[in-house]
Amino acid sequence: MVYLVLLLLPVLFGCSSTDDLFLPSEKQANIKGEYIFRRHNEYFYNPQLPKPRDPPIYPWESPLNLPEITKEYFRCKGSCVNPELIVDNKGELKSYFDCDGDDAHGLPLRDGEEFIYTILIDILNYLQEETGHGVVITSGHRCPDHNTYVDPSKDNLYSKHMIGAEVSFYIDTMEYQPQVVIELLRDYYRNDVPEYASFLRYEKSNTNVRTRPWYNKEIFVKLFEPDEGRSLDNQHSFPYISIQVRYDRVHDEKITYSWNKAHRHYLRK
Repeated sequence: MVYLVLLLLPVLFGCSSTDDLFLPSEKQANIKGEYIFRRHNEYFYNPQLPKPRDPPIYPWESPLNLPEITKEYFRCKGSCVNPELIVDNKGELKSYFDCDGDDAHGLPLRDGEEFIYTILIDILNYLQEETGHGVVITSGHRCPDHNTYVDPSKDNLYSKHMIGAEVSFYIDTMEYQPQVVIELLRDYYRNDVPEYASFLRYEKSNTNVRTRPWYNKEIFVKLFEPDEGRSLDNQHSFPYISIQVRYDRVHDEKITYSWNKAHRHYLRK
């Protein structure tokens, strides 16, 4: 029994230290305390509860980071992989082939340089800035081959798409709000001179849309419903808007289709 007690003594007292239980007198002498004083008009600070806030906008979601629309967005959408188009024209079968798009030719030329009428580019960038959403150009410039392949009807023979004076588009996330977009188009001219600021409605019936188009001196605007104007370039199911340029302010002239402008004024590659 004595031997057992002797064996247990190192175990009982070897794992503890007086430093853990009591501070020695020399350590206590070095400890200094401070009194905390508080004036009579002081009070405890109560932090405000955090307020919820909207999540940050990622760079690719910010309206400020939408790509600027340039003439490059208007290049012809023809493709060599599109099959032969056979159309029955009053009992006569006609074959049409699509172009190779940008690989085959450039944009219309003016003064030896590729161009698209500036007003179209300015308006589309304005719509992006006002809505904060991207403009989707479904049809910009069309060379004669692609224009015929897209729509071989007689109504499309003189399309201003071929001379860089027409664009079809809709706005991402606003596909079913074309009337809002048209109102923004009118706002673009709100502070302009009267002949541009005032829009009229086209009364004649020689259009391929049910909604009466809008126009001022510079542009002509058509709204295509989901069952109108469907073609190779507009196979989507959304309403879309078409803008044609009627008048060129820079050169002070009316914009009209001509065979020479459509067929000769662009470079083949």
